[in-house]
Amino acid sequence: MRAVAVLVLLAGVLAGCKRAPESPVQPVGTAEAAPAASAQGSGALLLLSADTRGYLGPCGCSENMRGGIDRAAFAVEQARKSGLPLLYIDGGDSLFGEPTLKPAQVPQEERKAQALAESMKRMGLAVRATGELDDVRGVAFRQGLGLPELPPGGVKLLPAGARQVGVVAAQSVEQLTRGSAQARKEGADFVVALFHGTVEQVQAAADQPGLEADLILATHTATEFSGEEHKLVRAAVPVVGLQSKGRELLRVDLGYGPRKGRFSQVKSQGDTEREVALLDQRLGLLNKEINLPGIDPQLHKAKQAKLEELVARKQKLLTEPVEAPAGTNSFSLRFLPLESTLLGQPDVLKVVQAYDRDVGQMNLAWAREHGEDCPAPKKGEAAFVGNGPCQDCHAEAMPVWEHSKHAHGWTTLEEKGKQFHLNCVGCHVTGYEKPGGVCRLDKVAGREGVGCESCHGPGSLHSEEPTTKNIVRNPGNALCVTCHNPENSPHFDYATYLPRILGPGHGQPAAGK
Repeated sequence: MRAVAVLVLLAGVLAGCKRAPESPVQPVGTAEAAPAASAQGSGALLLLSADTRGYLGPCGCSENMRGGIDRAAFAVEQARKSGLPLLYIDGGDSLFGEPTLKPAQVPQEERKAQALAESMKRMGLAVRATGELDDVRGVAFRQGLGLPELPPGGVKLLPAGARQVGVVAAQSVEQLTRGSAQARKEGADFVVALFHGTVEQVQAAADQPGLEADLILATHTATEFSGEEHKLVRAAVPVVGLQSKGRELLRVDLGYGPRKGRFSQVKSQGDTEREVALLDQRLGLLNKEINLPGIDPQLHKAKQAKLEELVARKQKLLTEPVEAPAGTNSFSLRFLPLESTLLGQPDVLKVVQAYDRDVGQMNLAWAREHGEDCPAPKKGEAAFVGNGPCQDCHAEAMPVWEHSKHAHGWTTLEEKGKQFHLNCVGCHVTGYEKPGGVCRLDKVAGREGVGCESCHGPGSLHSEEPTTKNIVRNPGNALCVTCHNPENSPHFDYATYLPRILGPGHGQPAAGK
């Protein structure tokens, strides 16, 4: 394969509701978006998503986190106002985030998938491909959601004003080649291939001569955190990989010439791309500063206002019509990040809020009926005892902990009504799902918050016979990042954050040393 140039733009950094009605749902924004005849003939817009991995929205552990199906719906609604025909297409791996679920997870994850499906219907989803993360609860469950799906190897033609867009679902190079040729033969003017694989896996196919696709969206990432950046490979046929977990959309602007024919990619957006890249750099720096622990409130307010101003400027650049070469059929590609400052589309936001309101009650009820206590520690192993015994010997250190965010970890969930969300609770209680710890949502009393044992390990043996050998005296970065990972805490830096939890009797060096 000949060398290709790869442009990787940093995408920055890191749930259902009632079953969707059987009757058709009017797509959001359609009342304002009846295309004029002139707009119908000038082009069309495509908005593509993929690899959502069961995310209705970001976890909210850090400020200014991208993503959210309600923000995606807002972007679709705004795009419809252009008057151009619009197709919203999903590449799959969207309904669930893990290949297997524990029994306690099933009620929450099924309901979340239902909320995602209802949201996609309200967004006017035209068609979607599927991946293994869509079938975690079985094919029958997935099909019961009633989404317009395309099986592997399938082809579907969609009207887009004066032209037709062919969509191909492929899980192999053979399906990609055969399906794109079939779409062209059936009359597709522009062919989008949804390839269930990574960007790297599809690059060789994209450079094959005679491939009939105009664009390939790689819809699958290899691991949970390998989709932190989006990718654009400028091969003979461009290959795109989106930032995962519903944090951005791909916008494709189609421009129609006077006659039908193949489309050529508009590559004269250099100035816009450079300005967007510079704005991304400034936004990244601002976001890191905004999330610094202990930042002055007034400085925080000023930096947040500046961030919102830059986001608005960037959003304008990314949604302005692209000037297409006159007399030609052309297309352009732009990544559309779903920034935290974007509004949520009201109808879809209600779907998300209904999920957030109800799923905690479902999980708590399940725990009461089916929950099992954590196994007891093995003979000679320590158990979790809570902060009480720590207080007896480490009274000087306790005020340091009490004034830290760790002490209020459970409260932050209660304030958002997510204290019984399984995606969240593990990092906000002490000893979750560990021997001698907490394994039931209905039995967290006394273990709320990130207590001493979250970092120093279970303390029963140490409280009985204090030595440095039966406790973790200096936990390091490897322990911190189990919760402060790229998704929950994208700006985490061990050296920066550590001083915020040190103090008298708790790791602070003595004066003069």
